[in-house]
Formats: sequence, structure tokens, C-alpha cells
Amino acid sequence: MKKGIRRVTMALFCVYLLICGVFAKELVPVGSVIGLELQDRQVVVAGFDEKQGAAAKAAGLCNGDVIQKIDNVAITCAEDVRKALQKSDGTVCLEISRKGKVNRVQMMPQITKDGPRLGVYLRQGVSGIGTVTWYDPETKQFGTLGHGVNDSSGNLLPMARGNIYQAKVMAVKKGKIGEPGQLYGTITSQTPIGTLTGNTQQGVFGVSTNGWEGQTVSVAKSSEVKAGEAVIRSTISGDTVREYSVEILKIYPKTRNNGRNLLIKVTDPELLATTGGIVQGMSGSPIIQNGKLIGAVTHVLVNDPTTGYGIFIENMLDAAA
Repeated sequence: MKKGIRRVTMALFCVYLLICGVFAKELVPVGSVIGLELQDRQVVVAGFDEKQGAAAKAAGLCNGDVIQKIDNVAITCAEDVRKALQKSDGTVCLEISRKGKVNRVQMMPQITKDGPRLGVYLRQGVSGIGTVTWYDPETKQFGTLGHGVNDSSGNLLPMARGNIYQAKVMAVKKGKIGEPGQLYGTITSQTPIGTLTGNTQQGVFGVSTNGWEGQTVSVAKSSEVKAGEAVIRSTISGDTVREYSVEILKIYPKTRNNGRNLLIKVTDPELLATTGGIVQGMSGSPIIQNGKLIGAVTHVLVNDPTTGYGIFIENMLDAAA
């Protein structure tokens, strides 16, 4: 490996489209891909309607603007926008946040058969796909990603609520040096299979009554993890979970809380041929060594897609407690 490339990493949560409890002794290492929907209390301009968006553009609205107030009424969801527009008697005043600065924009809503509209597409929170790391059949709790989900400003998203959905992988963009690969997934049902309860730097956690079947395995303490052979469980086609061989190259202190406790290298010929190594969407893939769950895949080295980082399962469970 060339000197210096280990510092260039990329978190693996994959944007697409458009817990509680004690340290468990045994968990199901899952490896299934899921759709995640994390909502905060911010309403963001995500685009402009082709026919009705001219007034909003002319008024100065931009993609990424956070709508904080309309006519001095606080906005925390898309429904707040609809209600505020219905109460307006013409021109409305929008208070928006843009790159940390607050601006005010005045505009005339477009009158449609469904009521007044701004003519923009709104986004609340973040959607994407990831891989389930572990599931506790007794408490119905689960963990995924192994790192947190950030908002558009790069800060940890202050999640207000969230859901997970059944999903499958439709295609793979193979990773190459300087350009991380990606799993392209789709939600297969609009019915949630679980709710999210926490978004932390060490993973996203929730509860699912549906759960995932599989044999439970013991959870390893960080002191038990050794350099050498291991396997990861991932879904890179459809909804089929497979095990792939990896090698743990280096172990870092448990006190590292950035999802970089393990340096891992993909050695499995099939995985290398299909994905080039570690790709976006594989965040959370459980890592198993000597029959024990030891951690989860979290990052890929941009300049070497065969190599990436993982988090100790102990650190994930500490954050979930």
C-alpha cells in the first residue's frame, strides 16, 4: 500500500433516489440491505417544479435553503408549509437559512387546484441504503451502518424520527482507485419493517418486530480481536446475503470513536471481481472472526477500494445502550 493513502477515507452510507439495551452476549449477524429514512425537523428546498417554480427562483430561493419560518410561523415539516400557505392572503415572507446565514425572501405562491404552492420540491432528512449489522431476537433491537448519518452541512443529523424498509440491490458500480463504488438499491415495500431510535457516531439503531432470522453468535470484546483472517456478511445482489473473506491488517485502540478500529482488506476473489472491494452501501456489514461477531465495515479507502475500516462491535453496542 502506498504511503499516505490510509488517510483518505469515505463513509459508506449510500444516498439514493430519489437502542437501547445492555451489552448482549449473543446476537444475529445479519448482513441484509435495508432502506433507511431519517427525518429531522428541517425542511430543505430540494428542487424546483418545471412549471410552477419560476416565481420561487425569481424570488431568490436556492437548492439547499432551509425554510425556518413562513410569515413568522415556525416550519418543522412539509405539512407546516402547506398550512402556512393556506393562511396567506397573497405575498408570503420566507425566513431561510443558507450556509449558516438567515435571509428573508418574499414571493407570491402559485395558485393551483390543490391550493397555494411554492413551486419547489421539499426534502426532510436523509434517505439511503445500508447493511444491518446485528439483531437481538430477545429485545427486537438492531444496529446498522457502524457510523452516523450526517446532514447536508456535514454534521450529525439530529434525527426526530425514522423508519426502515425492505430493500434489494439492483446494480453495482465497481470501485476503482480514486472513485468509490456503490450499491444501487431500491425499496421493495412502502410498509416500514422497523423504526429508528438513535443516530450516533457509532451507528444507527432501532427496533424491528419483523426482525431477521439466523443463528446467534457470541459477541467478542475488543481485546479478543486479532489480526488475520475473518469474514464479512454482505448483500451485493438482490436480497441474498453471502459471506466473503477479508483480512484484518491492523487493530487500533477501542478509544477511537470514529468508526476506525480495524483496518481490513478484502481477499475474496468473487467480491473483488464484482465490487472491486468495499463500496458505498456496505456500511454495517458484520465482521465475524473465529465464530464471533467482532465489528462492522464502516469506511473505504478512496485510493484503495480493496481496503477500508471497521468499528468494534463493542463500541457499537456501547453507543446503543
